[in-house]
Amino acid sequence: MGLKVCGINPDLNITPQRRELQPHGTLDFPCAGYAECYSPDPDHALPWHWHDDLEVIYILSGQLTAETPGVRYELAEGDCIAFNGGVLHSANTSTFCEIRSAVFSADLITGGKDTVFAKKYILPLLDCYAFRAFKLDREADAGAIQAFREACNALAAERPGYEFVVRDKLSAVCMALYRHYASDFQQAGPLRSNLDEVRMQQMLTCIQENFSHGLTLADIARAAGIGERECLRCFQKTIHIPPMQYLLKYRIMQGADILLARPDESIAQVAAACGFDSPSNFSQQFRRFYRCTPREYRLRGAARQQP
Repeated sequence: MGLKVCGINPDLNITPQRRELQPHGTLDFPCAGYAECYSPDPDHALPWHWHDDLEVIYILSGQLTAETPGVRYELAEGDCIAFNGGVLHSANTSTFCEIRSAVFSADLITGGKDTVFAKKYILPLLDCYAFRAFKLDREADAGAIQAFREACNALAAERPGYEFVVRDKLSAVCMALYRHYASDFQQAGPLRSNLDEVRMQQMLTCIQENFSHGLTLADIARAAGIGERECLRCFQKTIHIPPMQYLLKYRIMQGADILLARPDESIAQVAAACGFDSPSNFSQQFRRFYRCTPREYRLRGAARQQP
């Protein structure tokens, strides 16, 4: 399996609910490692998404900005961050960044929901509202950070028995997280997904399912059963971008994907598939976002795919 290159384009691995669809690992070994280089351009940004699995990211070089709704984490070389399952998150960089990451099911650690590992340690951690994302401390969590690096190395090398090493090292990371949040397990708090995030998932669902058609602010707000003003507030508070700007960005990124995935389709066909009213409008917006024309982008993509 080795370390894979992350699929950054949002349409490849993410459902209309912004839930990542791509399976991480296999049913018998639910863990996947990824190696990725980020740069400050639209193709190298991790869009807002969520998945049921835990995710841990280690910064090999450069700087990365990771976000959950309302919280921003500035990460530099040597930093490590963990995301709980079911939490909306995104990442981007203004410079350059090389990362290693692992996305894995809790079942890899627990062996099943009825084990002591699940009942005593992992399930309380997964259900802990305080744990949404956690930047590990370089000193206090040095052992856990090193364990994660060793897990990534094992995933990359795939030597006989590497699965045992990966499970052991990721267990060490989970234990470090458990120690940080154990005191929060018994505290009363809001439901895991707060109301704003539930609404966001509903509105992102509407955008993803209907981006190729005419969508208005009222349509997006209606998907969450709220008014337009509340819709604007929810988007701004949660992912810091207005809904119609998000829709435009998503349509353009969809267009970029289609340009490469369907090389025989004309620019006009791609524009229509992405919900633009004209090829010229699509080309104008595309150029603003990618700093090249759709045709140039397709040619560059084709050149990159050549052996």
